Amino acid sequence: MIEETEIAACMRRSLNRYFKDLDGEPPGGVYNMVLGAVEKPLLAYILDRAEGNQTRAAEMLGINRNTLRKKMRDHGLSD
Repeated sequence: MIEETEIAACMRRSLNRYFKDLDGEPPGGVYNMVLGAVEKPLLAYILDRAEGNQTRAAEMLGINRNTLRKKMRDHGLSD
């Protein structure tokens, strides 16, 4: 069995709670809900670690700097 990372275990617990709270109602938009909940704080944290240096932050994230800038705009993190 593959060992779950701490982040994956946290995600699994949160999803279990989400589905339990639905109380039989059909789920919808789970993918976008999860990405929306995770992406903004991830970007903000990495940008802080990179001291606002977008090139360094993009390298840390493993994405292109232009992609980072677009995601920052999408999440209201741009200057």
